[in-house]
Amino acid sequence: MKFINDTPAHDLTYHDVFMVPRRSGVTSRFDVDLATNDGTGTTLPLVVSNMTAVSGRRMAETVARRGAMAVIPQDIPPDVVANTVARIKNSHPVYDTPVTVTPDTTVGEAMSLLPKRAHGAVLVIDGGAPAGIVTAADGTEIDRFAQVHEVMNPVERTLRADQSPQEMFGELSEHHMDYAPVMDGDELVGVITRRGALRATIYRPALDSDGRLIVAAAVGINGDVQGNAKELLAMGVDTLVVDTAHGHQEKMLDALPQVTSARDMHASSSGRRTPVAAGNVVSAEAARDLIGAGADIIKVGVGPGAMCTTRMMTGVGRPQFSAVLDCAEAAVQAGGSVWADGGVRYPRDVALALAAGANSVMIGSWFAGTYESPGNMMYASDGRAYKESFGMASSRAVANRTRDASGIDRARMALFEEGISSSRMFLDPERPGVEDLIDQIVAGVRSAATYAGARTLSEFNERAVIGVQSAAGYDEGRPISSSW
Repeated sequence: MKFINDTPAHDLTYHDVFMVPRRSGVTSRFDVDLATNDGTGTTLPLVVSNMTAVSGRRMAETVARRGAMAVIPQDIPPDVVANTVARIKNSHPVYDTPVTVTPDTTVGEAMSLLPKRAHGAVLVIDGGAPAGIVTAADGTEIDRFAQVHEVMNPVERTLRADQSPQEMFGELSEHHMDYAPVMDGDELVGVITRRGALRATIYRPALDSDGRLIVAAAVGINGDVQGNAKELLAMGVDTLVVDTAHGHQEKMLDALPQVTSARDMHASSSGRRTPVAAGNVVSAEAARDLIGAGADIIKVGVGPGAMCTTRMMTGVGRPQFSAVLDCAEAAVQAGGSVWADGGVRYPRDVALALAAGANSVMIGSWFAGTYESPGNMMYASDGRAYKESFGMASSRAVANRTRDASGIDRARMALFEEGISSSRMFLDPERPGVEDLIDQIVAGVRSAATYAGARTLSEFNERAVIGVQSAAGYDEGRPISSSW
């Protein structure tokens, strides 16, 4: 990447910069390969942040089917993490996991399960076989205590697991169906929608060497770090993320060799070398130190996240574009790579982070307001659907993370909270699922690559030309939804 004019003397946010089009021989965004080269196995440069309100089983399996990866937070109990990882690994890499009920389930319970997935239907299972489909329309003005067999639509057609996504899309379109169970003989292996079949022709799932969906998990720098890392590796986690708010500290530099030692021992028995990410930092010096201590990937970002109050509370942080630019250059020279963590609100921001040298971009709050995030669906007084989100340094998150501490220690830590403890993340009616947002992001990033004349992420970073703009320049690029 280079600047169109002189390198600016001050640090830059994503809002401060723009990309200049270059002569390009790339005629279609489908000619752009967004696979990463950081060893994680992702085919899209997107990572779901390890936030309790964002990253869970549904989120992880859904994004992995499209090529991204989610990080399970460190404050989840180990038995829950083990169950989550096992269920992700057992999920089909192409077909969605259905929301299932039995014929005697009440309509009220079935309706409450609908927002758990983006495909908008509940599958009724009778004796192990799909018997019916229930949608929101089927429950309209129906007694909540009625049973679903009274309102369900019988399953008239199933698809075969040996059909290609193109064939499935064609069959669904021909019969005017939006949703169908997928069978392998007599076994239900998942469900697929028309849009899901279409996406399966565009995206490549992120898979491990056994063809299973990948997932990452976070480990802290306190307690039995090596033991915790070993436990996660035994569960089958594909990437370890050593995570703390201030990554450039002695405890991190002490913890990293413990994690990499556990990783190397696991690799000698399994034959798989698990990448280790660490952060968060914002300086080239910090990136070099963490890579020197064993990290493969550096998490970059202090303060740009929507739920983070660090900069306002402490004055500490750095504008994200410049932080990514400096850390990426240092990381590459030291043999590593970076993830840009936080501060993205539009597809342009993701593209600019990649242009600055990020290998992947971590997204948190943007994905919190989707069907797949862990929280329950809630509704505002105006009827709009939302999920609750909160920062990982907030009193709510700290209380979860320190549940085993003494009462006085928990009370002392609660006095010094940072981060927002409750925020409403409203679902976009046009893009309520995380896959809808991925479509939007990928369309923007692929298109940006064509403007740069790049077919890969590395070419995109090499060819990107960046300019600096005023606030008026940024505002000029914003669309206007109504006349002025």
